[in-house]
Amino acid sequence: CFNSGSSCEKCDFETNLCKALHDLNLQPGWIRRKGRSGMGPPYSDHSGNDSAYFLSLSSEIRSSSATLRTNVFLPTDKEHICQITFHYWISQTGGTLMVGLQKHSEDTVTNIWQDLGELKNQWKTNTITINSTEKYEV
Repeated sequence: CFNSGSSCEKCDFETNLCKALHDLNLQPGWIRRKGRSGMGPPYSDHSGNDSAYFLSLSSEIRSSSATLRTNVFLPTDKEHICQITFHYWISQTGGTLMVGLQKHSEDTVTNIWQDLGELKNQWKTNTITINSTEKYEV
């Protein structure tokens, strides 16, 4: 859920990518799939629905890294907070999931959260709150 003030945009991948994310073609390695696709776990989404879609890294790229990038968000203030809640799964092969923040005046991405994957093969949920006085991407 991408929350800006009182509005909340749900992002569930059922029809395609949600509006918050760029076109999937720009992000090699990610595939949109269901739990019952025969690709191995997870066999359902975080709610237990095996016919719901989620994004997954393809097996060819698991040894390296792949990025998902949001569209541009507007600056935050007391009226416009940004809270992003997401569900994620780290497989038995392991890996690290990181969330980075790139402000428009900066060339670098600042790491604002990570999970090193100690608990594998289960859905987890996390919420991050972002404060930025300028436009940014996550």
